[in-house]
Amino acid sequence: MSNQPPIEVPQGAIRLNTDSQKLEFFAQDRWYEFATNTPNLDGGARGFVSGGLQNPAEINNIDQITIPTQGNAIDFGNLTQVSRLGGTTASRTRAVRLSGIAGGSVTDTIDYWTISQQGDAQDFGDMGSGVRSTSAAGNQTRGIVAAGVPDNSKLQYITIASTGAGLDFGDPFQNRTQASAFSNPTRCCFAAGEAPSRVNTIDFVSIGTLGNAQDFGDITRAISGVVCVSNSTRGIIGAGEFPSTFDATMDFVNTASKGNATIFGELSFSFRLGGTASSPIRGCFMGGTNDSPASNTVYNVIQYVNIM
Repeated sequence: MSNQPPIEVPQGAIRLNTDSQKLEFFAQDRWYEFATNTPNLDGGARGFVSGGLQNPAEINNIDQITIPTQGNAIDFGNLTQVSRLGGTTASRTRAVRLSGIAGGSVTDTIDYWTISQQGDAQDFGDMGSGVRSTSAAGNQTRGIVAAGVPDNSKLQYITIASTGAGLDFGDPFQNRTQASAFSNPTRCCFAAGEAPSRVNTIDFVSIGTLGNAQDFGDITRAISGVVCVSNSTRGIIGAGEFPSTFDATMDFVNTASKGNATIFGELSFSFRLGGTASSPIRGCFMGGTNDSPASNTVYNVIQYVNIM
C-alpha cells in the first residue's frame, strides 16, 4: 500500500493499511502508523487524579486507575500538601503536579512521583510564579503549564525527567484562566476558559521550542472549567461551566492540524473541573463538581470514551 496520499487528504485523516493491517493517520504530507505500545505497569497504562476539594476541605490524595480496565480507583499515595486547581502532566515514568491553591493561597509547589511505584509524592521544585485555575500537558520531555490566577499572561514549563524550577515558555495567544490543556508528542493546546468572560478559543505551542502561543481554532461553545483527554492524533474537550449552568458536551479536534472543533458526543452528566487521564485508546474523566446552589455536588464517578 503506498505511503503517498491521494490528492486532498485532510490533516488528521485515518485509514486502515490493508497491507500491514494497521491503523494510520495523515499528518503534514504523509501517512504515519499509530503507536500501539503502552507502558506495562502492573497490567496496563496508569492514570492519576490528585488533590482537589472534598467538601468542605482541600485534600492531598493521589488516586490511581488502570486505564485499559474498568474499575474503581485505588489509593496511590499523598501529595506534599493539600491543594486544588493545579495542573498535572506526565512522561511514561514520572507524573508531575504543578501549582494550584493550598489553604486559600496560591502555591508555587511542584510535586512528582514515579508512576510504577506506589507511594507519596516528592518535592520537584517551585514554579517561576505560582498560579491556580490552571492546567498542564506535555510530552515525554517537557510539561507546559497554562496561564492562571494571578498571572494569566504567561506559559511556564518544566523538564519532567529532572527536578528544578518552572521556567518561562512564552505568552498565551489569549490571556485567560480555567482553560484545559491536551497534547500530542509535538504540540500542546489550551482550550476555552475565562478572559475574563467565557471564551471558545483554542491556542497551541510547539512543545520543543520556546515561544508565544498561536491561534488553533474554536470549540463549539464559550465555556470555562472544561477537561481534556487526548492521544497522539486527537484531543477531546468536554464538560465545563456556563454563567448559570453546567455542560456535558464533548468536542474533538485533530491536534496535528489547526481548525475548529466538531462535536464528539455527551458525557453521562454535567460538571466542571474534573481530573482526566488517557492512553492511546481510552480517555477517562474522573470526578468533577456541579457546585450550583441547587446541586452543590462533588462527584467520584469515572467515565470513559474510546478516543478514536
